[in-house]
Amino acid sequence: MKRKKNREFQSSELVKSFARIHGFEEKLMAFEVKDYLHEYLNDDLFQEIESVNLKRKVLQIKIKSPLLKNDFRMRKTFFLQKFQEKFGSENFSALEIL
Repeated sequence: MKRKKNREFQSSELVKSFARIHGFEEKLMAFEVKDYLHEYLNDDLFQEIESVNLKRKVLQIKIKSPLLKNDFRMRKTFFLQKFQEKFGSENFSALEIL
C-alpha cells in the first residue's frame, strides 16, 4: 500500500516537472481546482461547472446555472480563500465567476 502511495507521489511530481518545463503549470493547477470542486460540490452542482481556467493567477470559473453562479459570486472571497489555503496563496490573486 505504501509503495503505491509513493509511486503516485512520484508520478505527480513528474507531471508537475513536465508542466513547468513545457509552460502549462496554470492548466495543471486549473485541473486540480476542478477536481477539488468535484469533491466539494455534489454531482448535480458540479455538472453546472462548465470550465475552470487559470490565467496570470486569476482563477476563472465558468458556471451554467444562474443560481449557482450567483451563489459563487456572493461567496467569492470565501472560495478564493479556500483555494489559496488548499493550493497556496501564491497561485491565485483573484477569482472571476463567469
